Amino acid sequence: MSLNVSPALLETAERGEVSDAEFVDCVRESLPYAWEVVSSVMADLRVSGGDFADHEIPPPSESERGQLLRALASDAIRGGLERHFGARLAFQNCHRVAAFEHTAVGGERWQRFVSPRGQLLNQSPELRNC
Repeated sequence: MSLNVSPALLETAERGEVSDAEFVDCVRESLPYAWEVVSSVMADLRVSGGDFADHEIPPPSESERGQLLRALASDAIRGGLERHFGARLAFQNCHRVAAFEHTAVGGERWQRFVSPRGQLLNQSPELRNC
């Protein structure tokens, strides 16, 4: 299961739409490692003042890797995080997370990061099982 949904939040969802704040709070509580990585890369983006920041540190265990995969493979979770933090996320190699300002999406750096060539150039033997 990707998220630990409280009975109250499940009841809210059954009655209608859930707010982004409620959803993002559930993600933060359910996937703390993924939240930490995304929060960190988003903070780096804001502090740098640039249009790109990334996180390249492999997760300490398979449990943390699983959290990151669940967070970034889900359109709903990724979209909620992007709306919450106000930037676009990109993902490579089961652990490399990048944040882009919306104005940079489609630009040269974005294209390099999300391209098949970029994926291939970021492979290494130690990442084969990730």
